[in-house]
Amino acid sequence: MVTTGLRPRRSAVLRLLVVALALAGALLGGLGGAAPASAHAALTGSTPAQGSVADRAPEQVTLTFSEGVAMGDDSIRVLDPQGKRVDDEKLRNLSSDRVVKYGAGLPSGLRDGTYTVAWQAVSADSHPVSGAFTFSIGAPSKTTAPVPQQEAGGGLVGALYGIARYLAYAGFVLLAGGAAFVVACRPAAALVRSVQRLIVYGWALLTGTTVVMLLLRTPYTGSGDLADVFDLGGLQQVLITKPGAALVSRLLLLAAAALFVAVLFGAYARAHQPAGADEPEETGEPGEVAERGQRGEADERGAADAEDAAEEAGAADAAEEARRRKDLTFGLGFGGVIVATGLAATWAMAEHASTGLQPAVAMPVDVLHLLAVAAWLGGLAALVVSLYWGPPVERAAVRRFSRIAFGSVVVLVATGLYQSWRQVGTWRALTDTAYGRLLLIKVALVVVLVGIAWLSRQWTGRLAEVPAGEVAAAELRAAEDAEQEAGREAEQDAAKAAGQKEREAEEERDNREAEKATVGATATTAAAATTGPAPKSGPAPKNGSSPASDHSTSAPHDTPGTDDGPSADDDSPGPARAAQLARQQAAVRTARTKRQRDADPERLGLRRSVLAEAAVAVVVLVVTTVLTATEPARTEAAVKATSGGQSAEAGRPQALTIPFDTGGPDGKGTARVRLAPGSSGRANTLQLRITDPSGKVRDVPEVKVSFTQKAKKLGPLSVTTRHTGTGQWRASGIQLPVPGKWQLSLVVRTSDIDQVTEIKNVKIGS
Repeated sequence: MVTTGLRPRRSAVLRLLVVALALAGALLGGLGGAAPASAHAALTGSTPAQGSVADRAPEQVTLTFSEGVAMGDDSIRVLDPQGKRVDDEKLRNLSSDRVVKYGAGLPSGLRDGTYTVAWQAVSADSHPVSGAFTFSIGAPSKTTAPVPQQEAGGGLVGALYGIARYLAYAGFVLLAGGAAFVVACRPAAALVRSVQRLIVYGWALLTGTTVVMLLLRTPYTGSGDLADVFDLGGLQQVLITKPGAALVSRLLLLAAAALFVAVLFGAYARAHQPAGADEPEETGEPGEVAERGQRGEADERGAADAEDAAEEAGAADAAEEARRRKDLTFGLGFGGVIVATGLAATWAMAEHASTGLQPAVAMPVDVLHLLAVAAWLGGLAALVVSLYWGPPVERAAVRRFSRIAFGSVVVLVATGLYQSWRQVGTWRALTDTAYGRLLLIKVALVVVLVGIAWLSRQWTGRLAEVPAGEVAAAELRAAEDAEQEAGREAEQDAAKAAGQKEREAEEERDNREAEKATVGATATTAAAATTGPAPKSGPAPKNGSSPASDHSTSAPHDTPGTDDGPSADDDSPGPARAAQLARQQAAVRTARTKRQRDADPERLGLRRSVLAEAAVAVVVLVVTTVLTATEPARTEAAVKATSGGQSAEAGRPQALTIPFDTGGPDGKGTARVRLAPGSSGRANTLQLRITDPSGKVRDVPEVKVSFTQKAKKLGPLSVTTRHTGTGQWRASGIQLPVPGKWQLSLVVRTSDIDQVTEIKNVKIGS
């Protein structure tokens, strides 16, 4: 098959790519609610428990996690009600074979009140995780301890890091897949400028994003302040972590990849360059071209004799050239596989595959998965640019890529099934967890992608092969076009210089005209002054002219630089005009090729289907990136099982302090409300305590409590309270049907006519 590959209708290409990017943006926006689940290591328990009230101060605070985490001395901070840090600032590693537990020691003699525990860690798959909870000693109290409002890995730094991760995946796909397309499917593509740009851009993109991610690791896993990218001490700490080592290894492998790309577009491209591509095009002034043409006729006669002599050794040279190409292809293929495998391993050793169930099996499987993705999607990108912005593509090359793509899909299905089982665990988790829903979206997109690929195979089968001579001629034209494009900037510079020279020549001609006029006027005046009145008699000059007239006649010819007639060079086109003519000729060739291309419906259908594949592939890559940043369903299920069916944020008791003033005598006071466990899935218990301004417990004639959920239009749900003692009320069996933000309404009456209603927000977990 041969498909023409010059200028397409850019608007159609851009529209389809814009639609793909819009779908990707919609997915990212719609999945924004899953961001809190991006912490892959989850807190499964703590001592003291969140919201608990201890009779006496504990000796230490311990945290238990679902998987391995990296923590430091500042990872666990315990703050008293005034916000002062009270722990011993030394991390205690209490982990065992199957339990991941860390702690921080507490001093003796802590005062009663509510204490805040703020913690931050980096999970084994390189993602930061953080949280905070409170516990009380003696009785709850008001606390002013500052709690970080931004989750670890969030904010601007988190957004930049996420974008860099996506671009890193894209760069790897373009680099590895594009190179595989050239070596395994179409060696002649090494001469195509658009394919060269694609692979080089992929290398540059992966290199740049790797450096950015390395610099962002410090604020991403720590303070969240973008200015910390310049913290050299933090960078030094990052380099000794597993994610830092993976990024540094990636940079070293990219250095080897740069050498690979240089050989691919250097020696390998020259080895597959068609005959005649190196012959320079005759350009220059007409006289020079004619002279070279005369020399060329003589050279052709000599070349004919040399060609007869060269035919005798042609067979041996052809065999040697074929052997050299074969060795070069084998070396590039072997080296490329090693480098691509190493690059894929830098992801496998620092993300999902490196932790959890069966990491020894999961990491090689993850490498195969990434390589299959790159071979399919990266090769698809190379095919797209070849079809639209390159010389004709042989049907055999497309068929080779089709076979590689089919094999990649088989590998993707096999490795994807294993990864899905490992990360999801149960069928129900596919719909009940964010990871499972994302996985279903990815599977649906891959099915669509395979369907479009099947259509592309149908178009491929309808195409007829073009004679090899036409293909070689097209490749030769492509090489010439590449040379012309490479020299276009030089022509533009030459045109600018020629314009400057023309302006200087005009100025010089003007100066010559002025000088000529001045010299002529001076000569005439001198002749008139010397001759004076004509004598009445005397010998006439032998030549029939006076000396003055002789001088005035010869002076202009003797004065240098007074020849203002046009020269032969002025009639030849300048460099600017020559460049303009070359561009016009290229435009004519492009238009003619476009008409021929669009007249073939099979080739037009193939280009459109391949472009649609590329658009869907962009969205698939976005979903894959989000999936790698989402907490696996199996981990989420383990956290719920450990916490009795609750999520890590669910079941947290809520404590509210509500000042009130009814406006009458003794109308001021404070109500303290405690709701436990603060869950929508279990019966809640409410405790109410009322005190006067001095803090002494007091009774009031009546209190009423109700809950309202405005978002769901639920409520008010009245609560029946029972008076249990002076200033004490209690209610049990409170059922709040849905999680989320509820409004607690408290009505306090201090006399027959004095009462007030206070409203506070309370967060209810699932």
